[in-house]
Amino acid sequence: MFLRGASTILLLVCSNIFMTLAWYGHIAFKSRLEKWSLAAIVVLSWGVALFEYCFQVPANRLGSAELGGPFTIWQLKVIQEVVSLVVFTLFVVLFMKGDSLKWNHLAGFACLVLAVYFIFRK
Repeated sequence: MFLRGASTILLLVCSNIFMTLAWYGHIAFKSRLEKWSLAAIVVLSWGVALFEYCFQVPANRLGSAELGGPFTIWQLKVIQEVVSLVVFTLFVVLFMKGDSLKWNHLAGFACLVLAVYFIFRK
């Protein structure tokens, strides 16, 4: 069961890397994409998002208690949101030089940690 849980989280990390690139990569790498039309950026983002789904769907199937995994659907959703925020934070810190991590962001993250606590509480 541990292996299924760890594999689920690893797949969610991979999925969220692609999701973050699909959603925000065109902003972070605007100098490389400034000559592209909006339609081309949308198609590029869809192409990147395809890889998100190639990891997200197996993660949910592997992790779901409905299919023999260790997590309820509620737990899967909260895990996904926390993973998403961690990946997004790393992305912003590494690639978005105009935005910095502030105390209110950390306070919001603490609230998400509390959400994880409450969702996993029996």
